[in-house]
Amino acid sequence: MIGRLGRPVLHLGRRLFDLVLPPRCKKCGALVTDDDGLCAECWSNLTFLGLPWCACCGLPFDYDVGVDAVCGACVAAPPVFSTARSALAYDDASRELILRFKHGGDETLSRLFARWMMLAGEGLMEEPSLIVPVPLHPWRRIRRRFNQSALLAADLARLTGLQSDPLSLIRVKRTPSQGGLGKAARKVNVQGAFTIDPDRRTRIAGQSILLIDDVWTSGATAEACIRACRKAGSGPVSLLTVARVL
Repeated sequence: MIGRLGRPVLHLGRRLFDLVLPPRCKKCGALVTDDDGLCAECWSNLTFLGLPWCACCGLPFDYDVGVDAVCGACVAAPPVFSTARSALAYDDASRELILRFKHGGDETLSRLFARWMMLAGEGLMEEPSLIVPVPLHPWRRIRRRFNQSALLAADLARLTGLQSDPLSLIRVKRTPSQGGLGKAARKVNVQGAFTIDPDRRTRIAGQSILLIDDVWTSGATAEACIRACRKAGSGPVSLLTVARVL
């Protein structure tokens, strides 16, 4: 426990640290006031997703058509998830940040992304019992050094008080990268790639799940993960990502 003198000392230490290494924008490096933040210019260039959007998948609408309105794609082919939300549009402004996190090894971006995801997925945070990240194959995990989705899940758990479960959903099939593949090819590529660890099925059974990933492109990876959860007897599965390709 920090005593009465401890807090001023910690505050002074933080101020001195900031003088030596002041907080900088996570994208352009400009000086900012807080850690894990963006400058005003970089912030304004991002496209944050919000209402009005499809009540099911979160696809933005050009104008408000009602709180419970569903997009044509969800009507034509109801998705396997119960609800999906994304914090950002995946575009030129967000791509650099996400690739720096996903392939550049900047793990500190997880804290920033998790805050944005918490806001975008506000309506999803009350129901799910477990936050489950999309897993990497062990060999890809070794090459990248960390699973970006697991980091996001852990930070979301800290922010929301929900429980993160990074072990139950596993990747059993080593597949080529989804990059450059069309929607149909992506679906074939990840078919049978995920399952629930047999020793942890009781942990998943009957539980509502919030599936976490970095970018929603075609939805093939998320769909394969959700089908694995439902096959193991889970409750409804919602999807929350940092960004979405529109």
